[in-house]
Amino acid sequence: MTIDSKSLRLLSVTFLVACSGEITGMDPPGDELPPGGEVDTPPPPYAPVAASLPRLTAAQYGNVVRDVFGATPAVTLEADTNPYLFYNLGAARTTLSERGVEQYEAAAHAIAAAVFADAARRDALVGCDPAEPTCTADFVGRLGLRLFRRPLSAEETTAWVDVAAAVAEGDLWRGLRFVVAGMLQAPSFLYRAEIGTPDGSGWRHLGAYEIASKLSFLLWNTAPDEALLDAAATGALDDASGVHEQALRLLEDPRSRSAIRAFFAQYLDLGRLDSLDRDPTLYPAFSPTLADSMRTEVELMVDDIVNRRDGDLRELFSSRRTFLNAELAALYGVEAEGATPITFVPVELPAEGPRAGLLTTGAFLAMNAHPSETSPTLRGKYVRERVLCQTVLPPPDDIDIDLSPPSDGMPRTLRERLEEHRSNPQCATCHAFMDPPGMLFEHFDSVGAWRDTEPGGAIDSSGDLDGIPLEDASDLATMLRDDRRVPRCVVRQLYRHTMGRLEERQETAALVALEDTFAASGYRFRDLLVAFTTSEAFRTVAEPEAGE
Repeated sequence: MTIDSKSLRLLSVTFLVACSGEITGMDPPGDELPPGGEVDTPPPPYAPVAASLPRLTAAQYGNVVRDVFGATPAVTLEADTNPYLFYNLGAARTTLSERGVEQYEAAAHAIAAAVFADAARRDALVGCDPAEPTCTADFVGRLGLRLFRRPLSAEETTAWVDVAAAVAEGDLWRGLRFVVAGMLQAPSFLYRAEIGTPDGSGWRHLGAYEIASKLSFLLWNTAPDEALLDAAATGALDDASGVHEQALRLLEDPRSRSAIRAFFAQYLDLGRLDSLDRDPTLYPAFSPTLADSMRTEVELMVDDIVNRRDGDLRELFSSRRTFLNAELAALYGVEAEGATPITFVPVELPAEGPRAGLLTTGAFLAMNAHPSETSPTLRGKYVRERVLCQTVLPPPDDIDIDLSPPSDGMPRTLRERLEEHRSNPQCATCHAFMDPPGMLFEHFDSVGAWRDTEPGGAIDSSGDLDGIPLEDASDLATMLRDDRRVPRCVVRQLYRHTMGRLEERQETAALVALEDTFAASGYRFRDLLVAFTTSEAFRTVAEPEAGE
């Protein structure tokens, strides 16, 4: 048998295209908590759903490669997408272009070449002399366990040993290099399969190695380490208590902070700060570094609540404690002793001031505004979708959404222009849903600075949420502090992120149980993570339907 680089690529294309296709069940659910957050009827018993099949995200790919091989060259992969907020959901749609396959091939060979070009790194990775009779098989077994997140079968080991022999061309190290490049293109590496073992009831229980992989990608955003793989091998993950113990261990590792930060960055849509741009003549407070400062403020707020203090996550939407550098302090008009352009310090915002929680940070306010003016609609839409997990339908294609200043030369406030826009019956329903909470932020301009007037007159920041009158964003923060929909939305978003799909109605009981556990813990996010990993929903999937 002769296998060269081209043959390996064709083999990869065959497997990867075979794994392509869209996962169903991606339509947003409609069961939303009413104002006040109470559910009148108990949900039906939990039943699992067939697993999704996500590819590794770009970040996960990079993390696994770094953990297994150390420093490697930067590689280019197909960009992740984030439908319904999370990259894991985009990866679960599993449509991979031919260009994407080519990028995986190029990346695999670049990584393998870099490792094997350094004799010390190569020797450390392989761990034996390829001339020894069992070296190749031993290496294949060790590497396969790390990359595929499970032990290889005897047939798989033999196949990879045959690959090494076929491409060696008299150079045993060359053969092993091609094994590395091949494994990095294999579906067992690139896809996170959760198959489980059937129990005869239509449920399948995930195996120990599948649990280890799911646990590690949730809490570390990378593949299991040797200790977690050992736990899988010894049966320590066969029951909830063993999973609980490993979850606590993983959460004590610094990698968990990075994974938690990545979850909240996607949940809160901080990626939109990457394209933030404003005309400094219109907004003197804007600078090339302001977007990065805004992102850091939110990251530090999350880290302080979740990791440093292990506190009530609801504080994220209501607390007056934040972290500012010099330019954010200037933007907010507050003192921040010790802050510099690069040093962030904890700041307690004034108790009677206008800012409280995430929804008065520069990040939220600037992301949800237009380059030249604010947008109550965008800000209200964010509150509805991101904070309360409610569905806002897109406008009809034939609707004019232009809110440009009127051509009659008479200045009007944005509130007045929106009221005129809502006179169109096709616009009224959605805008009545989004605009009232969005108007609460009108005192903050397009970069988040305070203002008292706008072209057309004085600012009126009054609005409401679900018919409850509110004066401003500070009032909204107080209201959200006790709104059950807020923590319920956190639970739902974590579920989507972990499962790589939207929840289905038959999983409602599992979500409600997690909400109750979250509340009983004092809304501590780390406790929610541990409870989720030991739940039935985390450890079971349904039998695939016929034809899947």
